[in-house]
Amino acid sequence: MSLPPLVEPADELTVDEVRRYSRHLIIPDVGMAGQKRLKNAKVLCVGAGGLGSPALMYLAAAGVGTLGIVEFDVVDESNLQRQIIHGQSDIGRSKGESARDSVKEINPYVDVILHEERLDNSNVLEIFSGYDLIVDGTDNFATRYLVNDAAVLLGKPYVWGSIYRFDGQASVFWAEHGPCYRCLYPEAPPPGMVPSCAEGGVLGVLCASIGSIQVTEAIKLLAGVGDPLVGRLMIYDALEMNYRQVKIRKDPDCAVCGESPTVTELIDYEAFCGVVSEEAQAAAAGSTITSAQLKQWQDDKEDIFLVDVREPGEYEIVNIPGAVLIPKNEFLMGDALEKLPQDRKIVLHCKSGVRSAEVLAVVKAAGFASAVHLGGGVLGWVNQIEPHKPVY
Repeated sequence: MSLPPLVEPADELTVDEVRRYSRHLIIPDVGMAGQKRLKNAKVLCVGAGGLGSPALMYLAAAGVGTLGIVEFDVVDESNLQRQIIHGQSDIGRSKGESARDSVKEINPYVDVILHEERLDNSNVLEIFSGYDLIVDGTDNFATRYLVNDAAVLLGKPYVWGSIYRFDGQASVFWAEHGPCYRCLYPEAPPPGMVPSCAEGGVLGVLCASIGSIQVTEAIKLLAGVGDPLVGRLMIYDALEMNYRQVKIRKDPDCAVCGESPTVTELIDYEAFCGVVSEEAQAAAAGSTITSAQLKQWQDDKEDIFLVDVREPGEYEIVNIPGAVLIPKNEFLMGDALEKLPQDRKIVLHCKSGVRSAEVLAVVKAAGFASAVHLGGGVLGWVNQIEPHKPVY
């Protein structure tokens, strides 16, 4: 569907701006009027990471007049494989400041507003209210539902993207003209069921593919051109180099944008998504050991069976001496339980402790009551015991 322009045009473009945006200006569908709308637009990018990096860079290059950046993290070396708005010299810096400096280097005519804080119920409505459009570059379900609900409550459109390994998705959610994110995903997946990019990885260039789609959709909405992805989900498979679309219909029973909404204000999104399941929390209570304790057990020749529940690729990067690799999914399917010895103490670990807690719940339910897991996972082990090893 075609939609009217989201913003009114600015009064004028300067001579310098005309030179800068000349390749836009000669496109009939954009022209002077469209470029003036971009200049007058205020766009907020939630995150300056994998998706936020290309999105911010292309929004700036396109001439969006005001760019807001919500980001509270700092640049880590592992970010540089995909978060191209940052460089080697930015390691340890605020991501927001690093992104701002890159944006200003790309286009000095863009006003940048930094929101160096974690987005939550206390600030999201105030922050969103100052912008015409939201670009969602988040990487966790709790924040995605928060962004969705805030956008619906304020009547704001937002452009959503998601990436994992070689696969990406993108859509435009705007409850006034079509479905919202909850129409597509009414409920969050069970905790630990969908690995994050930190757990499963992501092809760096995939971020550019999906991020550029998000910027394209943002420009179309702002300028009122083309057919935006409202009511459509774009799915990209980089391995097969295949794009396909799925129609999304507005759910009349949607909790937030339906005919009789039950979510009329912001809720507890951590509880809604369940960062760690109640079963995992219960299993880990009193059954979590430290890296120092595990090292002591190894030094004392304790009869333990150490299980790494990560994926093979993660195991190849770094592993704890003596650990046997049995990926989490094998426990969820039930196949791994027969591999566990009955006469030894089971010790589970993953990257940070989340996946191993979920597996611990499965193992304890199967009768291994004395099983424990390693708090902090392999990251904690490397930090405390073997700092010469790499982390990821």
